[in-house]
Amino acid sequence: MGVATMVGALLDSALTDWAADLRAGRIGSAGWAGGVEPAWAASGAMALTGQPDGPPLGLTVPLVARLDAALAVIRTLAAGLGHPFPPADASTGGAPPSAGPLLGERAAALGLTRGGVLSAGRAARLVQAADGWLAVNLARPDDVDLLPAWLEAEVEPTAADRAADVRPVAERTVAAPVRPWTNLAALVATRPAASLVERAELLGLAVSLAVDPAAAAADEQARARGQRFPFAPFLVDGLPPEAAARAAPRRPEARRDGGFSVVDLSSLWAGPLCAQLLGLAGGQVVKVEGAGRLDGARQGPPDFYDLLHAGQASVTVDLRAPAGRAALVGLIERADVVLEASRPRALETLGIDPTAMIARNPRLTWVSITGYGRTGPWRQRPAFGDDAAAAAGAVAVDGAGGPVFLGDAIADPVTGVLAAAGALASVAAGGGHHLDVALREAVGSLLAGRPVLPDRDPTAADGSPVRVAPPRLRAPRGRAAPAGQDNDRLLAGAGPSTIAGQS
Repeated sequence: MGVATMVGALLDSALTDWAADLRAGRIGSAGWAGGVEPAWAASGAMALTGQPDGPPLGLTVPLVARLDAALAVIRTLAAGLGHPFPPADASTGGAPPSAGPLLGERAAALGLTRGGVLSAGRAARLVQAADGWLAVNLARPDDVDLLPAWLEAEVEPTAADRAADVRPVAERTVAAPVRPWTNLAALVATRPAASLVERAELLGLAVSLAVDPAAAAADEQARARGQRFPFAPFLVDGLPPEAAARAAPRRPEARRDGGFSVVDLSSLWAGPLCAQLLGLAGGQVVKVEGAGRLDGARQGPPDFYDLLHAGQASVTVDLRAPAGRAALVGLIERADVVLEASRPRALETLGIDPTAMIARNPRLTWVSITGYGRTGPWRQRPAFGDDAAAAAGAVAVDGAGGPVFLGDAIADPVTGVLAAAGALASVAAGGGHHLDVALREAVGSLLAGRPVLPDRDPTAADGSPVRVAPPRLRAPRGRAAPAGQDNDRLLAGAGPSTIAGQS
């Protein structure tokens, strides 16, 4: 299929073909003979998967090959827009030949190691309830304070918890209490999993039920969103890509100059990775942060933050003030792509509706990244990369038959890549679409052929001739801009040409 065809038709070309092949399990199947996928072993994510004192675990599906297919869509569309991806080397900080290494970059920056039932970042844990496994994520300092309300009992850390509290670099400057995993596990063990998840949602805790992938794609949230196994990677205007193609969506006139601007309202990893990939594809990215609430990743390793944000403009706005909200709307009205990763309630509070913004700016592509999607009964449920992956059935199984976390918050980088593929396809066709990207569905879309978890996952010791590589980090293209550096230039009535012309 030629580039002209792909650029001319969003949903019945490269993107739709890829999404359909992904869900049918055709991608990565050629030559797949089981065992450890070499690209998985080389990604750095395998080194992060398994028990700390056991071997690293492979998977029974070619997950990286499927993610590479999305990266190929991005490369093809970028070239069609006149902006071929730069190579990944010390001078450019470009995209790697494979998407696999993107899965381990945060771990490389933080020095993380595999933790088994503890996430690589040690903020989440898989805990066995009376009738199933839960993924409990205590990523925020206040989450530990909510545990007594969740479990209706005092939950104090034990001496063992304190002795094991060797925090990753990202938390060394955060005054967070020790996570009381021992007593939490004892309390959870006697209670039904579903009621614990429901109560956690009311309190704003990120807790999910770890299930088989096919079961995840058949629950009430999946049904409400028209999903099935395996998940579609995202919804376009409320529909999976294949169904959206049949719906004959409105197609504004495609851009001819190839340039486009991106307003990135997201933080942490998934959204910023999407923005960085769009930047490599020729997008001019403006990172927007709340004046009183900057991206928490700024407190983490500088190399990782610089990698995702170097070369981008930086704007801060006071979202509590009418003038700040008006400034944000002004930026959105001039943008080609908006990325946001807030729960729907947050945008509603600001009085910003994606559908209304697309109506006002017909070339706009709006990308929403949430834990479970913008629609359905779980639309307000919080999620992070590790617990969202468990909710999709994206866990590995160790030699004892128990679940362990897959890589490091794997739903985040997977979502970043898939969201970038969808966003760039919309830009190439002229925009006018809303992409609804759920962390759970994105990672679950890579699990075709794995409807139930196996008795155990393979290891290199099973005879696979692979070398398990450690996580590694691409070199940043430079330093990220200080917060608010470009306020004067971009908030003073600048039009699209000014944004697209930033250095």
